Amino acid sequence: PGQPPASIAEFTLGDTDFYDVSLVDGFNLPIVVKPVNGKGNCSSVGCDSDLRPNCPSELALKSDGKTIACRSACNVFDTDEYCCRGTFSSPVSCLPTNYSRIFKTACPVAYSFAFDDPTSIITCSSTDYVVSFCSSRNQNQTQCTNHGKNVTCNGAYGLKSLL
Repeated sequence: PGQPPASIAEFTLGDTDFYDVSLVDGFNLPIVVKPVNGKGNCSSVGCDSDLRPNCPSELALKSDGKTIACRSACNVFDTDEYCCRGTFSSPVSCLPTNYSRIFKTACPVAYSFAFDDPTSIITCSSTDYVVSFCSSRNQNQTQCTNHGKNVTCNGAYGLKSLL
C-alpha cells in the first residue's frame, strides 16, 4: 500500500480477477478502474470525484492552506472502532462511520471502510483494464492500460496540481 493518505487501486489477478479502489487509507486523487472486454461481473470501480474540497476539516491534510489530501478517520483518530481492529475486527462489529459515509456518498463504488466488500470489490475474468487518474471527466487524463503483463501509461497531460 501507499503512504496514507492515499487512494489505492488494488488487483488480485488470476483465472478470476478481483479488483477495487480503496479509500480506506484516505484520498489523494481520483482513480477509476475500467475493465475492457471481460467476462463475469465486470464493472468500473473507483472514484472520479475530488473529495478534497469537501473533506471534513479534522481529516484534511493541508499544505500552504490548501487541502491536498483527505486522511482516513483511522489515520487521524487511531481508535479500534475507526480502524476495524480489536473488538471491531469483524464485519458484524465494524460498521460504516459518519466519516466513511462521506467517502461512500461521493464515491459509491470505492471502498470506504475495511468491510465495504458488498458494493466495492468486483470480479472479472479474461479482461484488460484501463486505470484513469484524476477523473474520467477530464479529456486529457493520464491512463494506464494493462494488456497481459504489460502496463502502458500515456503522458500526464491532464493532471492538475494538487498544491
